[in-house]
Amino acid sequence: MTTNNIKLLDVVALTVDLPEYNLWRGQVGTVVEILADGRAMEVEFSDKQGRTYESLGLRPEQIMVLRFEPASPNSTSQMVTA
Repeated sequence: MTTNNIKLLDVVALTVDLPEYNLWRGQVGTVVEILADGRAMEVEFSDKQGRTYESLGLRPEQIMVLRFEPASPNSTSQMVTA
């Protein structure tokens, strides 16, 4: 993942477990600060009531941007098999 794909206020999900912070792969947060010229991001994790329960700096490879619409109007869905 390249850092220019991640922007301020992007909704992201963890791609790794961080047990020392009680955060697990798939947990959703919001980018609230771009750090070190894009080499790190401050991500805030909040509960359903909007209360922050953790905020920490993460590297781009530890998160992925969640997309709510197709990346491009011309994109087509493709089946991916493992």
